[in-house]
Amino acid sequence: MSWYDHHVLPRVIEWAMHDRRIARYRKPVLAEASGRVLEIGFGTGANLPHYPAHIKQLEIVEPHTGINARAARHLAASDIEILPHFLSAERLPFDQGSFDTVVSTFTLCSIPAVGTALEEMRRVLKTGGRFLFLEHGLSSEPAIARWQRRLTPLQKRIGGGCHLDRPIRELIETAGLAIESQKFEQRYAPKLPRVVGWLTSGVARKN
Repeated sequence: MSWYDHHVLPRVIEWAMHDRRIARYRKPVLAEASGRVLEIGFGTGANLPHYPAHIKQLEIVEPHTGINARAARHLAASDIEILPHFLSAERLPFDQGSFDTVVSTFTLCSIPAVGTALEEMRRVLKTGGRFLFLEHGLSSEPAIARWQRRLTPLQKRIGGGCHLDRPIRELIETAGLAIESQKFEQRYAPKLPRVVGWLTSGVARKN
């Protein structure tokens, strides 16, 4: 891990992920969580305050070894028990149909083999289980999408592999998850630059 990745990137991620302009979108998505829950890409724990009260335990997948100090502070303020798994999402060490809910928020942008990871998430879901997602990605506006594609090489370098131009809905559906149309939303987050502010959220089921 480089000096930047170890010392600077965690601060950048915490600043971005705890931004109030996107925090308000977390609770409506996480309200759907139930049963045994797996969160992919725990990061600095930005989702913790937004889970419903009945969620008492959370299993997390995080590619970086160990809970960093910034995440630890948020863990200390939460009543949720965390069961960590320090590994990548492309190969999950769980049996098929292990979870009722899988959660991904602002994570699909940075997983190298994102299609493989989504297939793994589908595999570990029970039949009828739900995939809850809140992600930024490729805008529906052609002019904005062109800028996203131009800027993604730079964004990957400074944002820990983050892509601005991933088509989130297409990726989820290609993995075999069925998006519930009544809970699906796409919009720009107010006051954020449009190249980073096109948000996709909702619920998808494993049928």
